[in-house]
Amino acid sequence: MIAYNPKEWFSFIFRFHKADTFRKLLPLMLAIGVYSLGVAYLELEYWKVSESSHVKNITVMHTLLGFVISLLLVFRTNTAYDRWWEGRKAWGALVNNSRNLAMKIAVMVKSDEDKEIFRKLIPAYSAVLNLHLKNVDVKHELFDNATLSDDHYKHKPNQIAKTIIAKINELYEQGKITGDQLIVLNAEMQSLTDICGICERIKNTPIPYSYSAFIKKFIFIYVMSLPFGYVFSLGYLVIPVVIVIFYVLASLELIAEEIEDPFGYDPNDLPTARLAEMMQKNVEELIY
Repeated sequence: MIAYNPKEWFSFIFRFHKADTFRKLLPLMLAIGVYSLGVAYLELEYWKVSESSHVKNITVMHTLLGFVISLLLVFRTNTAYDRWWEGRKAWGALVNNSRNLAMKIAVMVKSDEDKEIFRKLIPAYSAVLNLHLKNVDVKHELFDNATLSDDHYKHKPNQIAKTIIAKINELYEQGKITGDQLIVLNAEMQSLTDICGICERIKNTPIPYSYSAFIKKFIFIYVMSLPFGYVFSLGYLVIPVVIVIFYVLASLELIAEEIEDPFGYDPNDLPTARLAEMMQKNVEELIY
């Protein structure tokens, strides 16, 4: 995730980073410029289309469809941002619940040996969940004397959660914690699995294909038809105008595509790896 100062204005205008849509769209913008130049030349110099031609009235279509495409893009970006923000809230809850679980374990459990196990297992859940959401193969060796089964389990976060629950239940059976304490700890453990389910729902359920494809086709047809009508009023100035319009519309779609899956490696995705490292430090401070 890109760290920046939201109060700076001019640095945003003149700074181009690798995630900037301008870099990604530059080849298409140049192609649109060449296309607009060709349309303008044909209408003004070769075909010499008069201003009384019905081609000039194509701008009426753009006026009518401009409002529609604006609504579609607003809905698209809002939907994508909702997914990004829901993922951030889920990981915020994971941070808080991991801290709460660590604090309760630190107070309820007296054995240093048992504490050491939870000191490693609790942050391991967030670290493995981060890799799980990025479709990375998780190493089976978590730490000394603790491994993940390669044969039985394919869902590694579930395996760690089960291991933690089994250890808590073992403490109860040994009389090291009471039944009331078991209930309290179980609520924290259930929240971890709920958070994992939320993140998987966001990752595995993209927006419908037909909706995404329609927006791209709509933008393409809208932009490609712009030079035909506006060349009469703008002349060759239609070239930069069409490029700017394409840049604005296509950038909104690119931004939505990037943030709708917030658990990848894109520059604007959630810093889940950093959050997992922070949770490890917090848990190690709480359980000692």
